[in-house]
Amino acid sequence: MQPELIADCVHCGFCLPTCPTYELWHEEMDSPRGRIQLMAGLADGSLKLTDTVVEHFDRCLGCMACVTSCPSGVQYDRLIESTRAYVEEHHRRDLGDRLLRSLIFAVFPHRRRLRAALAFRKLPAPGPFAPLRRIAPPWLDSEWPSERIPGRGPRVAVVAGCVQSVVFGHVNRATARVLAADGYDVHVPWKQGCCGALHAHAGRVDDGVAQAKKLERALSGYDAIVTNAAGCGSHLKDHVSANVVDVSELLADAPMPAPRQPLALRVAFQDSCHLKHAQGIEAQPRAALTTIPGVELVEPREQELCCGSAGIYNIIRPVAAQELGDRKAQRILETGADVYASGNPGCLVQVSAALRRAGRPLPALHPIELVDASIRGVPVDELLASARR
Repeated sequence: MQPELIADCVHCGFCLPTCPTYELWHEEMDSPRGRIQLMAGLADGSLKLTDTVVEHFDRCLGCMACVTSCPSGVQYDRLIESTRAYVEEHHRRDLGDRLLRSLIFAVFPHRRRLRAALAFRKLPAPGPFAPLRRIAPPWLDSEWPSERIPGRGPRVAVVAGCVQSVVFGHVNRATARVLAADGYDVHVPWKQGCCGALHAHAGRVDDGVAQAKKLERALSGYDAIVTNAAGCGSHLKDHVSANVVDVSELLADAPMPAPRQPLALRVAFQDSCHLKHAQGIEAQPRAALTTIPGVELVEPREQELCCGSAGIYNIIRPVAAQELGDRKAQRILETGADVYASGNPGCLVQVSAALRRAGRPLPALHPIELVDASIRGVPVDELLASARR
């Protein structure tokens, strides 16, 4: 834990309206301000780490909306990460929770295991494993991009990711193609592993940092390490190199931007929490989309609201996550959009599942896929017909 950061909170309450879990449970201890009070109690020894205290920490999505709303600059991101590490070290969870978490970390960070597990996604899943089946997407795409697309510009390495490389292979291929078209010398090395974001988000911070440093070594020597998954990017920026960039940041400084062809589409863009709140990136993905002629960008209401994906949250807290996902899907449908777009695989999986539950499965695309389609001149009807839903 980091008690030296706790005193920064003046309990003003500006975080409360931005906190999804406070809105769900209406309890002070399920707000950032309340959790900081719990942290203070643990730090000074006036509070014991009971099941109830752990429950309040576990309910936190780690969406960081409170960080951007706080006028005092409270580093809640660092506080909740270190507190979760403290919980994992000092609290024994029940058997079902331990088994579920063990399964997640035995499978998700490993591409081959995840691909094999998802082959059985349509089979029944008992008890605590049922959420895994409910959120499993109906599509898979693990085709790897070209390991190198030569260019005259800066040498960049693309982080392929775990879920991204197994479920959203097309996003990685689109990323490589767009960066190459915009003048970069693009590399997607096969010998790269998990970044550790899921570990750190769930309190396994040492494991998460070790994974991040291992990935940094595997991708050393490039002018930039490029991520197209907001959660991965946030974790890597926090724990390793300063030359980690989101793909939308790189497009803004492209050395030789390729011409964009028209796409007559109404696009509902959702800010990923770890892009907007953790990395402070809002303008760049919108700028990337608005460079496409014909795209009408629409903003769903409650942009600050987390969709409920939040690392492994939609697996270990499925009821709350589903409520948030359904609410996010409704806000997107209200826009009358043709396409739903977000810069994070977890968001795309979570909201796509909610849109299917609503009976209105919109095409779900990463912004880079729309840019790629525009550069390649893909017709709108072809793009929509092939899109994930």
